[in-house]
Amino acid sequence: MNFINDLSRVTCLAFALTQVQAVTMPEPQGPQLTPLTAEVLAPPQALTGSDGRRHLVYEIRIANITDGRFAVQRIEVRDEHGATLEQMDAAAIGRRLCVGGRRGSESGELGGAQFGVVFMHVTLPVNAPLPQGLTHVIEGYADKAGASFTMRVAGVRVDTRDPPRLAPPLRGDGLVVGDGCCDTIRHVRALLALDGTLYLAQRFAIDFEQVDATGRIFTGDSKSVRNYRIYGKPIFAVADGTVVAARNDLNDQVPGKLPAGLPLEQADGNFAIVDLGAGAYALYAHMRRGSVLVGAGSKIRRGDKIGEVGNTGNTQAPHLHFQLMDGPGGLASNGVPYVFDSYRVTAVDEAGTADFDRAEASGTPMTLTARTPPLQEHGSLPVDLSIVSWPQ
Repeated sequence: MNFINDLSRVTCLAFALTQVQAVTMPEPQGPQLTPLTAEVLAPPQALTGSDGRRHLVYEIRIANITDGRFAVQRIEVRDEHGATLEQMDAAAIGRRLCVGGRRGSESGELGGAQFGVVFMHVTLPVNAPLPQGLTHVIEGYADKAGASFTMRVAGVRVDTRDPPRLAPPLRGDGLVVGDGCCDTIRHVRALLALDGTLYLAQRFAIDFEQVDATGRIFTGDSKSVRNYRIYGKPIFAVADGTVVAARNDLNDQVPGKLPAGLPLEQADGNFAIVDLGAGAYALYAHMRRGSVLVGAGSKIRRGDKIGEVGNTGNTQAPHLHFQLMDGPGGLASNGVPYVFDSYRVTAVDEAGTADFDRAEASGTPMTLTARTPPLQEHGSLPVDLSIVSWPQ
């Protein structure tokens, strides 16, 4: 007996039955045969952003167990009371469902025996009650059945703990929150399969760059790291902790493009990983050679200088890559949210990532919209392309 074909025939019958039941029994009783399996990769934990909203950022792994195409047409997010928090139509799904979990493979469809990852982003008013749990309703069309199908899947409890509150990792004005929370793709979709497990360590990562008074990231020759405003700036500990790993021997890359053939162990360049306690670890990456002042076993205090901004590892321009994760590996861990004690938002690049990329590549000014007066924030995370200031 061919197991897959047999399963497909049984599933097709279930599709037909479910199509009839959808009219008379919206809440099916007992187990139902389904064409998909779905699970949330890591429990979501809310954070407050500088945009005045609460954000839940997480992923759903969906597998099509049939040998025919399944088109995902709607995803609805519900709280534990059944209230709808977010809905995605087919167009939105087509931008968020990555076949095989690979960034760049976005599609609204899964082929037979194929899996994908939906990168979810649910926003709530800052004063709204935090849901204790989430469920997801997925609707789609199964070619094998020639019919539509609706299923409730991927229930998960929400982690309701407050994110860690941190001191600034940098000081000064004009600090750019590059590829930050909560809906950019270079960090939020950097899903890796390591040792047989999917990890997303960069879920809440920020690439900090810096602009001068004219909005420029660098002036002069783009191939010289010293022409970038942020290069060599001191990096500070965001909290007390113990260093669990560090590196200090790699040379700066030439700016302008990512290095080819870089070994995985050099991805973070010169770095430090610090155990902050309570299951949280901080990564400071891409530091300048010879500037890292800490090593494994070092005890550091909040505000201590630990290194300087460089351009080492998997980077195309000098910056500080900063993230928090749930394990001591910069890659083989899952990113967790965090907030900063206080900061000012002085401007935002409302023109988006393409404008930021242009400014980084060309040295022309970013298109910045000033916040007048500056927005004073406490206990939140600056959202993507904010320009922030911390006292020197």
